[in-house]
Amino acid sequence: MTEFVSVHTSDDRPGIATLLLSRPPTNTLTRQMYREIVNAAADLGGRDDVRAVVVFGGHEIFSAGDDVPERRTLTPDEDDIAKRVCRAAVDAVAAIPKPTVAALTGYVLGGGLTLALAADWRVSGDNVKFGATEILAGLTPAGGTSRLVGAVGIGKAKDMVFSGRFLDAREALALRLIDEMVAPDHVYDAALAWAQRFVDYPPRALAAAKAAFDV
Repeated sequence: MTEFVSVHTSDDRPGIATLLLSRPPTNTLTRQMYREIVNAAADLGGRDDVRAVVVFGGHEIFSAGDDVPERRTLTPDEDDIAKRVCRAAVDAVAAIPKPTVAALTGYVLGGGLTLALAADWRVSGDNVKFGATEILAGLTPAGGTSRLVGAVGIGKAKDMVFSGRFLDAREALALRLIDEMVAPDHVYDAALAWAQRFVDYPPRALAAAKAAFDV
């Protein structure tokens, strides 16, 4: 039984599943939520009826990042564990052996940005704000920065992490932090359209093609 993360399929969209984050109002990420993401990703990886996955935080906000009040209550040892749990969740999403697309709305900050970067493709509304904002709370990125470097390059990644500054969707697109920008009301549909392209492809071939990028 999960509380904040769920998997949804629809007869109208066979072959596509949505991994939904739902912790209102801002989908801040806790240790429990990260563990639920790991379990959901494992479930999706093993399902023969799922050919592609949409990672979605709802129509208002993808995620405002880690739950800062929770992290501030942790001892140093507990915080190290929390960082490992975060990395495990991000790695689990990245390891889903199927095409994955993050449908990004509202705010994509901190750990939420790291999670979005684990997807193969990112579709954003043109009003979304992005940022590696942990430093503004006196924290460090829990999920690592390697995927951010892979997306935007080391110089831009350091600028984002050191400053914690916000980027709008246009800058995010220019930096290749996202792959597609659409009107806010069209984000989920655009993500579904991307995922739909792959539902008739041979699943083993797609899994092997995705794994080839890790070699």
